[in-house]
Amino acid sequence: MEGRRAVLELLRAGRRPVRQVFVAANVERDALVEEIVALAGPRLRPVPPARLEQLARTDAPQGVVARAAPLPEADVGDLLAAPGAFVVALDGVTDPRNLGAVARAAETAGATGLVLPRHHSAHVTPVVAKAAAGAIEYLPIATVPGIPALLERARRAGVWTVGLDERGDRSVFELGVADQRLLLVLGAEGRGLARLTRDRCDVLARVPVHGHVASLNVAAAAAVACHEVARRRAGR
Repeated sequence: MEGRRAVLELLRAGRRPVRQVFVAANVERDALVEEIVALAGPRLRPVPPARLEQLARTDAPQGVVARAAPLPEADVGDLLAAPGAFVVALDGVTDPRNLGAVARAAETAGATGLVLPRHHSAHVTPVVAKAAAGAIEYLPIATVPGIPALLERARRAGVWTVGLDERGDRSVFELGVADQRLLLVLGAEGRGLARLTRDRCDVLARVPVHGHVASLNVAAAAAVACHEVARRRAGR
C-alpha cells in the first residue's frame, strides 16, 4: 500500500493486519502523515528517502509505504443477496488507475460491492490501491469467472442488471430501478461492454453528453452513474 490517503484508510479501517508502515525521514508532516504515525504505533519504520523509493511500486508513494495482509475476497453470492444490494461490476477494465478510480467512485456512492472477472481485467495492485485512495479498505471485492454468467446469477437472485452503454435506450438520469437491488455493469476502455454482456443486461442506460466528444472514460462514467444511483436511493 502506498500513498498517504491509501495508507491512512488502511490503518483506520482495521480490516486486515498491517505489518509495517514505512515513512520517509524527510516527508512533510501534514495532518495525514501525523495520523498515520499515530495509528502505526510500534509498526512505524522511519527510513531514508532512498530506501522508501526502493520499497515503492508506484511512481509517487508520497513518502509512505505500508505492508499488510492481502484483502479478504468477498463472496459474490453474499453481495447479490444483501438487502439493498448495489453492486458494481467491471467487464474487462484493464487500466489499474481506472479500476482504482471506479472503486473510489463506487465506495463514495455507497455501493455495497465490486465484482471483477478473473481474466482480462486489472486486479488490486499498489497502483490500484493508491488510485482508490483507501476505498478498497471498505468496499468488498469479489472475482468471478465471467461477467455474463454473473448477470444470469443476478437475475436468478432477483437483482436488476443495468449495463452502462453509450447506445443505451434511456438516460442514466431516468433509471427507474435505481432504488431496487441493483448490479451496475461498466465496460472496458474503448470497446465498452462485450456483446454477450450487453445482451444479458435487463436495462441499458447511457450517460448523456452535450459536447463534441462522444463519451466519457469508464472512471468518469462510473462516478456519474454511481452517484446518480445514490441520489435516487436517497430520495432526492
